Amino acid sequence: MENRVDAALTVYIVDDDPSVRDALGLLLSVRGYRTAVFASGEDFLRAWQRDWIGCLLIDIRMPGMDGLTLQRKLGELKCHLPVIIITGHGDASLARQAFKASASDFLEKPFDDDKLIAAITEAFRQEEAMLKERLRNDQLSQVLKELTPREREVMDLVVMGRHNREIAPELGISVRTVEVHKARLMAKLDVSSVPDLVRISMLRKPD
Repeated sequence: MENRVDAALTVYIVDDDPSVRDALGLLLSVRGYRTAVFASGEDFLRAWQRDWIGCLLIDIRMPGMDGLTLQRKLGELKCHLPVIIITGHGDASLARQAFKASASDFLEKPFDDDKLIAAITEAFRQEEAMLKERLRNDQLSQVLKELTPREREVMDLVVMGRHNREIAPELGISVRTVEVHKARLMAKLDVSSVPDLVRISMLRKPD
């Protein structure tokens, strides 16, 4: 899976200046990065697909939709791509707004190539961590669906804070049987504590 992820990671460049787009595209392709370029935030939004992975390089000052507006709209769309804001104007206020909107980094033009690569490397690290977490949650969601009806009943009561001796009479089974069901469901979900079980139970969709 990791090799497939690495091969698909892309730097999406959104900048209205064609010379900047060309320079970034050339620099990053020489360094071995996949790139896709867009002349405006509107162009990116029209093309964006939910399965895109990688990171975004967004110019903060563009005609029409500016970088911060694009960043905000992407958040509304639940786009998970880490965002690196780039600008030719040192502006602390804009930087604060970008970070408040969860930007991964903020770079001033002309930026140092090594700092740019370091920012992209960190953004990719964040993206890969998120993808691994999403895969883990998808796998757990599937395991939750495969629990037996009794295991689901026991789990629901455990996450409500009930003790084994309270669960047993409620389900009409022995305390020992509750312990067996609890041990089995925790083994299936690969958890060792009730707090972890509570977190995982939140992945369950209502029947």
